[in-house]
Amino acid sequence: MLFALALHPISSFAKDRIMIIGDSLSAGYGLKQAQAWVNLLQNKYDTQQKPIELINTAISGQTTDNALLKVDAWLKAHKPSHVLIELGGNDGIRGFPVKLLRKHLTQLVTKSQQAGAHVALMEIHIPPNLGPRYTQMFTQSYEKVANKTDAYLMPYFMLPIAVNPALMQDDNLHPNAKAQPLIRDFMEKEIATWLSSSKHNK
Repeated sequence: MLFALALHPISSFAKDRIMIIGDSLSAGYGLKQAQAWVNLLQNKYDTQQKPIELINTAISGQTTDNALLKVDAWLKAHKPSHVLIELGGNDGIRGFPVKLLRKHLTQLVTKSQQAGAHVALMEIHIPPNLGPRYTQMFTQSYEKVANKTDAYLMPYFMLPIAVNPALMQDDNLHPNAKAQPLIRDFMEKEIATWLSSSKHNK
């Protein structure tokens, strides 16, 4: 085994370490972990022998202020090369002030960048329950934060899923097991674009 390892250049073991800071949508709420999109995508990377490691710190119910309390410890423990922030849905559903959302997202991005990571911010959309003005201001926050911090703005993986009841759990908020391979494929493509872009921006 040692002989086999010696035949490979060291660079072939270099990994893109992507830490996902997310909520129930990335934590696999209501599913077995093996069914969740993050696990499915890691399996695909492993099968293809791609040097990409997904580190999933997503927690169901997590808000941006919850994540801020933990992000320093996560960054120190995992030393990611990339951080994907999939957060804000719980803030929006609870009607948290948009200014606070922007502040917290900015801090999450900045802390990750200061730790040396490239950052992608997923543009979260929320149900229209709180009215069109709040909903629009909420979604626009992501582009504003991305522009301000020079983070990569990534499209929301739930947009093609949420419109199809057959892909949603009974609560109509969380994707079901059938949706997970679709999210995996969506994210594989989006992450590839982001990784390519981050390598050009070194």
